[in-house]
Amino acid sequence: MYLWHTEPVPFWKPHALAKPHEGQLDLHMGDEVRLIVDVAGAAAGTEGRVILANGFQWQRYRVRFANGAEIGDLDHRHLEPLGRAAKRRARAARRAR
Repeated sequence: MYLWHTEPVPFWKPHALAKPHEGQLDLHMGDEVRLIVDVAGAAAGTEGRVILANGFQWQRYRVRFANGAEIGDLDHRHLEPLGRAAKRRARAARRAR
C-alpha cells in the first residue's frame, strides 16, 4: 500500500500482551469508514479513509473525511467499516462461530 511514500508502509502485529476490547475494529491504513455519531468537524454518515492506525491497548484511528476534515482518536464507538474492511470483519466473524 502506498500512502504519500515511494515504498510500502509496514504493518506491525499487535503486542502479545495487548487484548482487544469488546467490538474493537481491526482497520488498516487506507480502509474506508463511515462515522456513526456526530463529532466536531464531521456529521454522522460522513465517509472517509483511515490515514493512521495506532494504539497498544486501545486501537484508535485518524481519518480524513470527504468534507476535508481530519480527525483523530476515533474508535469502534465512532466508526463503521466500509468496503474491504467490512468484508474482512464479516469473514472474521464467520470464522469465530
